[in-house]
Amino acid sequence: MSGKYGIMSTVFRWTLEEYEALAEVAERVFTDWRRPRHIELIYGYLKERGEPAKLSLEEYERMIEAGVFAGPRRRLELINGEIREMSPIGDPHAEVVDRLEEWGHDCTRGQRIRVRIQNAIRLPHAASSPEPDVSWVVKRNYWRGKPGPMDILLIIEVADTSLLEDTSEKAVLCAGAGIGDYWVVNLRDQTVEVRRDPGPNGVEKA
Repeated sequence: MSGKYGIMSTVFRWTLEEYEALAEVAERVFTDWRRPRHIELIYGYLKERGEPAKLSLEEYERMIEAGVFAGPRRRLELINGEIREMSPIGDPHAEVVDRLEEWGHDCTRGQRIRVRIQNAIRLPHAASSPEPDVSWVVKRNYWRGKPGPMDILLIIEVADTSLLEDTSEKAVLCAGAGIGDYWVVNLRDQTVEVRRDPGPNGVEKA
Protein backbone atom coordinates (compact mmCIF):
# COMPACT_ATOMS: atom_id res chain seq x y z
CA MET A 1 0.00 0.00 0.00
CA SER A 2 1.40 3.38 -0.94
CA GLY A 3 0.38 7.01 -1.00
CA LYS A 4 1.65 10.38 -2.15
CA TYR A 5 3.77 10.68 1.01
CA GLY A 6 5.59 7.40 0.44
CA ILE A 7 5.37 3.77 1.45
CA MET A 8 2.78 2.82 4.05
CA SER A 9 2.47 -0.47 5.85
CA THR A 10 1.81 -3.35 3.47
CA VAL A 11 -0.51 -6.32 3.74
CA PHE A 12 1.35 -9.13 5.46
CA ARG A 13 2.53 -11.82 3.04
CA TRP A 14 2.66 -15.24 4.67
CA THR A 15 5.35 -17.80 4.06
CA LEU A 16 4.22 -21.38 3.54
CA GLU A 17 5.86 -22.28 6.86
CA GLU A 18 3.88 -19.60 8.70
CA TYR A 19 0.65 -20.76 7.11
CA GLU A 20 1.41 -24.38 8.06
CA ALA A 21 2.08 -23.22 11.63
CA LEU A 22 -1.33 -21.52 11.59
CA ALA A 23 -2.99 -24.67 10.28
CA GLU A 24 -1.53 -26.68 13.17
CA VAL A 25 -3.20 -24.41 15.75
CA ALA A 26 -6.31 -23.50 13.75
CA GLU A 27 -8.65 -25.09 16.29
CA ARG A 28 -7.20 -22.82 18.99
CA VAL A 29 -7.27 -19.70 16.84
CA PHE A 30 -10.67 -19.96 15.15
CA THR A 31 -12.87 -20.91 18.08
CA ASP A 32 -16.16 -19.20 17.21
CA TRP A 33 -18.47 -22.04 16.17
CA ARG A 34 -20.98 -19.50 14.84
CA ARG A 35 -18.46 -18.32 12.27
CA PRO A 36 -16.76 -21.31 10.63
CA ARG A 37 -13.71 -20.18 8.65
CA HIS A 38 -12.62 -21.50 5.26
CA ILE A 39 -9.24 -19.85 4.90
CA GLU A 40 -6.60 -20.73 2.33
CA LEU A 41 -3.24 -19.35 1.23
CA ILE A 42 -3.15 -17.85 -2.27
CA TYR A 43 0.13 -16.36 -3.47
CA GLY A 44 1.12 -15.65 0.13
CA TYR A 45 -2.13 -13.98 1.19
CA LEU A 46 -4.95 -15.33 3.35
CA LYS A 47 -8.17 -15.66 1.38
CA GLU A 48 -11.66 -16.65 2.42
CA ARG A 49 -14.03 -17.59 -0.40
CA GLY A 50 -11.83 -15.68 -2.82
CA GLU A 51 -11.73 -12.44 -0.80
CA PRO A 52 -9.04 -11.17 1.61
CA ALA A 53 -9.63 -12.86 4.97
CA LYS A 54 -10.57 -10.44 7.75
CA LEU A 55 -9.50 -11.47 11.24
CA SER A 56 -11.02 -10.61 14.58
CA LEU A 57 -8.83 -9.03 17.23
CA GLU A 58 -9.15 -12.19 19.33
CA GLU A 59 -8.06 -14.43 16.44
CA TYR A 60 -5.00 -12.28 15.83
CA GLU A 61 -4.08 -12.34 19.51
CA ARG A 62 -4.46 -16.12 19.63
CA MET A 63 -2.15 -16.42 16.61
CA ILE A 64 0.51 -14.50 18.53
CA GLU A 65 -0.01 -16.57 21.68
CA ALA A 66 0.27 -19.79 19.65
CA GLY A 67 3.63 -18.71 18.21
CA VAL A 68 2.49 -18.56 14.59
CA PHE A 69 4.89 -15.67 13.93
CA ALA A 70 7.78 -17.19 15.86
CA GLY A 71 10.34 -16.77 13.07
CA PRO A 72 12.55 -13.74 12.44
CA ARG A 73 11.15 -10.61 14.06
CA ARG A 74 8.73 -8.80 11.73
CA ARG A 75 6.92 -5.62 12.73
CA LEU A 76 3.27 -6.57 12.46
CA GLU A 77 0.02 -4.95 13.53
CA LEU A 78 -3.67 -5.60 12.97
CA ILE A 79 -5.56 -2.77 11.26
CA ASN A 80 -9.26 -3.17 10.47
CA GLY A 81 -8.99 -6.95 10.56
CA GLU A 82 -5.98 -7.03 8.25
CA ILE A 83 -2.44 -7.97 9.28
CA ARG A 84 -0.02 -5.29 8.12
CA GLU A 85 3.77 -5.35 7.98
CA MET A 86 5.41 -2.09 8.95
CA SER A 87 8.46 -0.60 7.29
CA PRO A 88 11.84 -0.81 9.04
CA ILE A 89 12.64 2.11 11.33
CA GLY A 90 15.21 4.60 10.03
CA ASP A 91 17.74 6.43 12.15
CA PRO A 92 15.90 9.81 12.32
CA HIS A 93 12.70 8.01 13.30
CA ALA A 94 14.48 6.04 16.02
CA GLU A 95 16.18 9.18 17.38
CA VAL A 96 12.88 11.07 17.67
CA VAL A 97 11.21 8.12 19.40
CA ASP A 98 14.09 7.98 21.90
CA ARG A 99 13.71 11.71 22.62
CA LEU A 100 9.95 11.33 23.05
CA GLU A 101 10.52 8.50 25.49
CA GLU A 102 12.89 10.62 27.59
CA TRP A 103 10.51 13.60 27.44
CA GLY A 104 7.57 11.40 28.39
CA HIS A 105 9.33 10.03 31.45
CA ASP A 106 10.31 13.56 32.52
CA CYS A 107 6.72 14.81 32.13
CA THR A 108 5.04 11.92 33.92
CA ARG A 109 7.44 11.36 36.81
CA GLY A 110 5.48 10.72 39.99
CA GLN A 111 2.17 10.31 38.15
CA ARG A 112 0.18 7.14 37.54
CA ILE A 113 1.15 7.13 33.88
CA ARG A 114 3.28 4.62 32.02
CA VAL A 115 5.16 5.53 28.84
CA ARG A 116 5.22 2.65 26.37
CA ILE A 117 7.31 2.48 23.19
CA GLN A 118 6.13 0.57 20.10
CA ASN A 119 3.92 -1.77 22.11
CA ALA A 120 0.52 -2.90 20.92
CA ILE A 121 -2.80 -1.50 22.07
CA ARG A 122 -6.33 -2.95 21.65
CA LEU A 123 -9.04 -1.20 19.65
CA PRO A 124 -11.84 -3.81 19.69
CA HIS A 125 -14.39 -1.61 17.89
CA ALA A 126 -12.29 -1.82 14.70
CA ALA A 127 -10.64 -5.27 15.02
CA SER A 128 -7.32 -3.48 15.35
CA SER A 129 -4.15 -3.79 17.39
CA PRO A 130 -1.75 -1.08 16.22
CA GLU A 131 1.69 -0.52 17.70
CA PRO A 132 2.06 3.25 18.20
CA ASP A 133 5.52 4.70 18.45
CA VAL A 134 4.66 6.19 21.84
CA SER A 135 1.66 5.73 24.09
CA TRP A 136 0.89 7.12 27.52
CA VAL A 137 -1.38 4.78 29.42
CA VAL A 138 -2.81 4.47 32.89
CA LYS A 139 -0.17 2.88 35.08
CA ARG A 140 -1.37 -0.61 35.99
CA ASN A 141 -0.57 -4.25 35.35
CA TYR A 142 -1.04 -5.24 31.69
CA TRP A 143 0.19 -8.79 32.17
CA ARG A 144 -3.19 -10.23 31.13
CA GLY A 145 -4.04 -7.84 28.34
CA LYS A 146 -2.95 -4.84 26.32
CA PRO A 147 -4.16 -1.31 27.06
CA GLY A 148 -7.58 -0.50 25.64
CA PRO A 149 -9.31 2.82 24.92
CA MET A 150 -10.13 3.48 28.59
CA ASP A 151 -6.44 3.11 29.51
CA ILE A 152 -4.96 5.29 26.76
CA LEU A 153 -4.17 8.92 27.54
CA LEU A 154 -2.03 9.88 24.55
CA ILE A 155 -0.86 8.34 21.27
CA ILE A 156 2.13 9.75 19.37
CA GLU A 157 3.11 8.50 15.92
CA VAL A 158 6.43 9.50 14.36
CA ALA A 159 5.76 9.73 10.63
CA ASP A 160 8.07 9.74 7.66
CA THR A 161 7.12 7.09 5.10
CA SER A 162 3.95 6.39 7.11
CA LEU A 163 2.65 9.98 7.09
CA LEU A 164 -0.48 9.37 5.01
CA GLU A 165 -1.52 6.37 7.08
CA ASP A 166 -0.81 8.06 10.43
CA THR A 167 -2.83 11.15 9.53
CA SER A 168 -5.78 9.30 8.00
CA GLU A 169 -6.56 5.66 8.75
CA LYS A 170 -4.92 5.47 12.17
CA ALA A 171 -6.29 8.85 13.20
CA VAL A 172 -9.79 7.59 12.39
CA LEU A 173 -9.19 4.38 14.37
CA CYS A 174 -8.15 6.32 17.46
CA ALA A 175 -11.03 8.76 17.06
CA GLY A 176 -13.50 5.90 16.84
CA ALA A 177 -12.08 4.54 20.09
CA GLY A 178 -12.60 7.90 21.81
CA ILE A 179 -8.88 8.55 22.35
CA GLY A 180 -8.71 12.28 23.01
CA ASP A 181 -5.05 13.03 22.32
CA TYR A 182 -3.47 11.81 19.08
CA TRP A 183 -0.28 13.49 17.89
CA VAL A 184 1.73 13.03 14.71
CA VAL A 185 5.39 14.09 14.57
CA ASN A 186 5.86 14.85 10.88
CA LEU A 187 9.54 14.30 10.13
CA ARG A 188 9.21 15.44 6.53
CA ASP A 189 7.87 18.89 7.34
CA GLN A 190 9.43 19.14 10.83
CA THR A 191 6.04 19.79 12.42
CA VAL A 192 3.87 18.30 15.15
CA GLU A 193 0.15 17.83 14.55
CA VAL A 194 -1.89 17.80 17.76
CA ARG A 195 -5.30 16.21 17.22
CA ARG A 196 -8.04 16.35 19.84
CA ASP A 197 -11.82 16.14 20.15
CA PRO A 198 -12.41 12.78 18.45
CA GLY A 199 -15.26 12.64 15.98
CA PRO A 200 -16.62 10.10 13.50
CA ASN A 201 -14.24 11.12 10.73
CA GLY A 202 -11.05 11.32 12.74
CA VAL A 203 -9.39 13.40 15.41
CA GLU A 204 -9.67 17.11 14.76
CA LYS A 205 -6.47 19.15 14.68
CA ALA A 206 -6.12 21.38 17.71
